[in-house]
Amino acid sequence: MTTHFTKEAFETFQIDGLEQRMEAIRERIQPVFKQIGQEVLPDLTVHLAEDIYVHIAQHARRKVNPPNDTWMAFSPNKRGYKMLPHFQVGLFDDHLFIWLAYIYELPNKSQYATKLLQHQHILHTLPSDFVISYDHTYAQLVPIYKKIQ
Repeated sequence: MTTHFTKEAFETFQIDGLEQRMEAIRERIQPVFKQIGQEVLPDLTVHLAEDIYVHIAQHARRKVNPPNDTWMAFSPNKRGYKMLPHFQVGLFDDHLFIWLAYIYELPNKSQYATKLLQHQHILHTLPSDFVISYDHTYAQLVPIYKKIQ
C-alpha cells in the first residue's frame, strides 16, 4: 500500500460521474487516509490529552454531483466531527490541505470567533503562507495576514 498521495490521487478529481469518482476516491485516496490516521492518531491523542477519532468523508449524501475534494477529520468525538473544532487533511485536484476547521454545524461559533479575535496576535506567529478558507468545500483561499491586518 502506498503511504503517500500520488499524482493519480490528485487526478481523481478530473474523473466525470459520481460513481466513477467515488470509486477512485475509495481506491486511490481513502487507503492513504487510513494509513495516515493509523500513524498520526497516537501522537494526536497524546498531545491533545484526549481520545481522538478518525473520520473519513464518505460523501454519502451526494446523489448527482461528484465531490471536488475529499478529506479525513480528527475529532475528540467518536460519532462525528462537524459539531466540534477538528483537524482535516484533504485533497483538491491541485493541492493537499491541512485545516483546523470550525464549520457550519459547530454550535457557539460567535464565542469561538470572539475568542480568536481576542488572541489574534497568535495568528501573527504562524508562517506567512498560512491561509484561511471560508468554506472547506471550495478551493478559494485568503492569505492569513491579509485577513487579520
